[in-house]
Amino acid sequence: MTAKKGKPVKMDELTPEEKLKYEIADELGLLDRVMRDGWRSLSSKETGRIGGLMTKKKREIQKNNKNITNIN
Repeated sequence: MTAKKGKPVKMDELTPEEKLKYEIADELGLLDRVMRDGWRSLSSKETGRIGGLMTKKKREIQKNNKNITNIN
């Protein structure tokens, strides 16, 4: 599900990846615009920044999960 103009987003129905996307948009100060005008209102630079940060956070999560399993 993506933020579409005039369509409310139900955060509890989002996948973990979608939640991460919204969290990063919020961190970058873009969430209000996304909620008001949809994802298409963002520039390619802004969406690229979100995608890059998503990739970075996913790698960090995988690294942390790998470290946890190596401890056991």
